[in-house]
Amino acid sequence: MKKSRIIAFAALASLALSLLSAIAPAQAARNLEGSKCGKEGLVRTIKGVTYTCERVSGSLQYAQGRKLSGTLNVLCTPQEAWCVAMTQAFQAKTGITTKFLRLSSGESLTRLIASKNNPEFDVWTGGPNDSHIAGRIAGVLDTYKSPTRKMLKKQFQDSDGYWTGIYMGALGFCSNTNELKRLGLRAPTSWNDLLDPKLKGNIMMAHPGTSGTAYTTLWSQVLRLGSEDAAIAYMKDLNKNILSYTRSGSGPTGPLGRGEVATGLVFSHDCTAAKLRGNPVVVSFPKEGTGFEIGGIALVKGARNSEAAKAYIDFSLSAEAQNLGPAKAESFQILTNPNGKYDRRMVKLSKVTLLDYEAEAAGVASTALKARFDKEVALKSSAK
Repeated sequence: MKKSRIIAFAALASLALSLLSAIAPAQAARNLEGSKCGKEGLVRTIKGVTYTCERVSGSLQYAQGRKLSGTLNVLCTPQEAWCVAMTQAFQAKTGITTKFLRLSSGESLTRLIASKNNPEFDVWTGGPNDSHIAGRIAGVLDTYKSPTRKMLKKQFQDSDGYWTGIYMGALGFCSNTNELKRLGLRAPTSWNDLLDPKLKGNIMMAHPGTSGTAYTTLWSQVLRLGSEDAAIAYMKDLNKNILSYTRSGSGPTGPLGRGEVATGLVFSHDCTAAKLRGNPVVVSFPKEGTGFEIGGIALVKGARNSEAAKAYIDFSLSAEAQNLGPAKAESFQILTNPNGKYDRRMVKLSKVTLLDYEAEAAGVASTALKARFDKEVALKSSAK
């Protein structure tokens, strides 16, 4: 009898030890907060828990982990290939289903406002940060300060955490070299060059109401000419040479590549991507100065899956994620993470005259200024 009890006790002890040994690693994996990590900004998922490596008092350690579940819905403004690469990488890393809808900046903001009382999306990624500032004013964004923000320059951080910069791009002129030759013109190097009568019906840009790129163009005129009235007057003159307005900021690159127009107003990285695809295009910049974008990422107010959204923001700020643009998506924006890989096809800002863009002022003015453009420029264009 005693021998049977001893055997039974030993069996139970063995089973208990087995259970403890199976549970212990899982518990340890779910409790890595504060433990050492090797690369600032790195996002890892261990046993279903997602961690971000942050710097605290000079030391690298894991921030609080997140047990993610459900589906993440991303409102994505950059090019489709970039949205695909980012969301697929995040899903592979975390195991959480990640979906996206690609819309231009103005369209994205309109969609967020329309669904304000029943949010469709958890996170809004990409597009000029003045659009995110307008989103803050409209009450559709919430605050989140990722631990990875500490790595970035101050210009890439909203002080309140409504947006954080994930890339930077410069506005430029993208011209078809064959069409320029046919017209007897050189690539434009001044805003006034765009007013040449030879370019009548040979310029294309997006509409500021739907496109962040186009609003950057419009606000650039406010800055260089000194007032909204002067900017609208210039856009009226430019409108005489505009063939049509596209919805997307990169939209002109297609017609440009086909030789349907001579010049388009786009971010230079979109022209670079078009050239890489074999189109006869060249980038140039206005000598008077040009606008630029800080592509932002923001947490949507009332997000249904805010924990996954925050993890996605952390991931988007990492060098690993930002390197996907040039490597996988023909996206050659300047990266904000200092550990991101430089690509020679990125614009060299030292060779471009940049305006002091004043994104906060641009965001505050956007609704009224877009309405003015629509009424005084675009609608007149439809009637001409």
